[in-house]
Amino acid sequence: MNDEVSLWQQIKEDVLCVFDRDPAARNVFEIITTYPGVQAIQWHRFSHWFWKHKMKWLARFLSTISRWLTGIEIHPAVKIGRRFFIDHGMGVVIGETAEIGDDCTLYHGVTLGGTSWKEGKRHPTLANNVVVGAGAKVLGPICLHDGCLLYTSPSPRD
Repeated sequence: MNDEVSLWQQIKEDVLCVFDRDPAARNVFEIITTYPGVQAIQWHRFSHWFWKHKMKWLARFLSTISRWLTGIEIHPAVKIGRRFFIDHGMGVVIGETAEIGDDCTLYHGVTLGGTSWKEGKRHPTLANNVVVGAGAKVLGPICLHDGCLLYTSPSPRD
């Protein structure tokens, strides 16, 4: 979760990493205009900027608009690293205290959720190069370490 990289560089990397993870991706224009996971991440990058700069209502408002448009809910406080990809993202939910490292991928229906109503760390942390498969529910303040592959059915890499 590198704060040294500019917002625009992060957005560019989020778009370009799709070519490495989706063989159906044909060009940048198609990715930007038709990939809801990429759109949700772009919205999140902006809402997170507002969150960090204490404009929390605006950040929440932008994340709500994003959820309406993409079907993907990412709380604006979530810390997301570089080259994040959500593939077929409908129904993805990422809670407030979740943290996502570099080069992570989530598929549709994934929840990174909390198990407590108490303040503090309540949501999962994904280290670098983590893949979470369709429908997985990762709950509570646990950590999926570097390179973890979490699937709810046989891995597509088998």
